[in-house]
Amino acid sequence: MNPEKEYQKVNKELWNKKVNFHMKSDFYDVKSFLKGKSSLNEIELKLLGNISGKSILHLQCHFGQDTISLARMGAKVTGVDLSDTAIDQAKILAEKSNIDAEFICCDIYDLPYHLDKKFDIVFTSYGTIGWLPDLNKWAEIISKFLKNDGKFIFAEFHPVVWMFDYDFENIQYRYFTSDAIIETETGTYTDRNAPIKSKSITWNHGIGEVVNSLITNGLVINSLNEYDYSPYNCFNKTVEISENKFRIKHLKNKIPMIYSIVASKKKL
Repeated sequence: MNPEKEYQKVNKELWNKKVNFHMKSDFYDVKSFLKGKSSLNEIELKLLGNISGKSILHLQCHFGQDTISLARMGAKVTGVDLSDTAIDQAKILAEKSNIDAEFICCDIYDLPYHLDKKFDIVFTSYGTIGWLPDLNKWAEIISKFLKNDGKFIFAEFHPVVWMFDYDFENIQYRYFTSDAIIETETGTYTDRNAPIKSKSITWNHGIGEVVNSLITNGLVINSLNEYDYSPYNCFNKTVEISENKFRIKHLKNKIPMIYSIVASKKKL
């Protein structure tokens, strides 16, 4: 079967397996989250600014921590994710947090069949676009659901990071989009020893591809920033250089690890 046809089923199965381990992990720290701790990082908080009263569409929301954190800041938020297990947990988490947030389970390419409204902000972050084969379709979705003059806010792992092998010793993958990367994953980034073994289908996307897909679909790039650290300790051979800032120890500050984009939709 063509990987572009198969990926939804394969990756949904993988993420459904991950959810329960992620919910119990120190990485996501659900206990502290339920006591009011935000899951959002300094990078995206600065990009978002004051969102009180704003409507936000959160793409690829996993089990909803960021969605709920945005709602705690006064926004009206709709979260979308492929994993039905994740969306079920997101709804439970929102109820426990006494937060009114909407959650939709679908592949984001299929979102127009499930949602018919426009938003002030479309938001997505960290480890999202690598699961998508076609960034033009992704940007079409962003543009479709943004109001005129609405903002797209995006923070993502830098494509240079995905060129390396898992120990950051050698360049293993191509920077530019190519064929699907089909692998068997064991464990998960919150627990390398978790008894999970499942196929994954992913794609690498260079920054040029990301930016041009947005421009082609009517968005204006307001800012593009790169960061020499990750706010998450989710890679091998990391060192914490300051609170919640991690680098690959032997690479120090030599590579970009995160980039962010703010874009606005042109008035038609």
